[in-house]
Amino acid sequence: MFKINENYLKLPGSYLFSTVGRKAREYKAAHPDKNVISLGIGDVTQPLAPAVIQAMHAAVDEMGQAATFRGYAPDLGYEFLRSEIANKDYKARGVEIALDEIFISDGAKSDCGNIGDIFSEDNRIAVCDPVYPVYVDTNAMSGRCGDYIKESERWSNVTYMPCVAENNFVPALPEEAADVIYLCYPNNPTGAAATKEQLQKWVDYALAHQSIIVFDAAYEAYIHEDNIPHSIYECEGAKKCAIEIRSFSKNAGFTGTRLGFTVIPKELTAGGVSLNSLWARRCGTKFNGAPYIIQRAGEAVYSEAGRAQTRAQIEYYMNNAKVIRESLTSAGYEVFGGVNAPYIWLRTPKGMTSWDFFDYLLANAQVVGTPGSGFGPSGEGYFRLTAFGSYENTVEALDRIKKMG
Repeated sequence: MFKINENYLKLPGSYLFSTVGRKAREYKAAHPDKNVISLGIGDVTQPLAPAVIQAMHAAVDEMGQAATFRGYAPDLGYEFLRSEIANKDYKARGVEIALDEIFISDGAKSDCGNIGDIFSEDNRIAVCDPVYPVYVDTNAMSGRCGDYIKESERWSNVTYMPCVAENNFVPALPEEAADVIYLCYPNNPTGAAATKEQLQKWVDYALAHQSIIVFDAAYEAYIHEDNIPHSIYECEGAKKCAIEIRSFSKNAGFTGTRLGFTVIPKELTAGGVSLNSLWARRCGTKFNGAPYIIQRAGEAVYSEAGRAQTRAQIEYYMNNAKVIRESLTSAGYEVFGGVNAPYIWLRTPKGMTSWDFFDYLLANAQVVGTPGSGFGPSGEGYFRLTAFGSYENTVEALDRIKKMG
């Protein structure tokens, strides 16, 4: 008889945001007269930029004509989009990335989960704690995390690197060698950012220990401070030890249209084998590419109008972040993040656990956030709010929270 992948049975409960959504739905069903405001899941709310919509319409028209119809996309993605990425995301910052080092995908979440396909199952992973759950869960599905220990809420074969207020949410280098290191800066969920000096230490560590860094730069467009690098390749030697993953979801509102990319430099090798070639093989075999219409939309993000329009959206969300940060601070909460990222990370009040505060906030203010413990053991005692709501809902939510006392 056939057998299932029993690694799935080791996963604790449901995916974090599925649980958040379920609890919110249950509350709404029980209290239909209450207006619940969600500042929980990091989904954007502003419509796509006009330049993006215009490009999509034009591409749809192309698909309706035999002379301009497109079928399967190239394995790496269309060159028109990869060229814009190479020039405006990298060359403009002094980083040379070749076109065949850029792989277009249907989003950063997919790439974060699928990148493990090119790594051996006996690699030991290291993750920031708290962390975006996809890094750990997808490695657990592949059998790379060992066993889940319920008492400590940890996996036996994962190196957890605590990110707490005491280290400004940037972890210390691990004492035990790690093979695959996941870093996300600006960070989800803490909203923290890492300086170039801090990231250079990680690159130096990876080179010295023959480790690889999977660098999630999904929130680089939200960086507002000058000393924060937008790419890990701004660090010396990073092309020999790092993979970078980016998304159009948060910088251009593509959560519903799905587009991202992964950069794997050809200098990155293991035992003489190019990881670029492995990922190319994986993509050619298991992926048929992001739709032409969406890639044209992505190209429009880099146009003069597209850059101005998407920047305005980012500033809209970051103004929400400022409102949340300042309102919570004035209400006596200890608050972090919200300067270089659209996330605000706060300590739960009155010694509440993060899930207790979730329930308390929902019951007393009808506001949904995300419990910190859902992101890892060191997230206990913290709580995440996002800046992706409308300005009006954000102001209303914070007024309600302040009235709770």
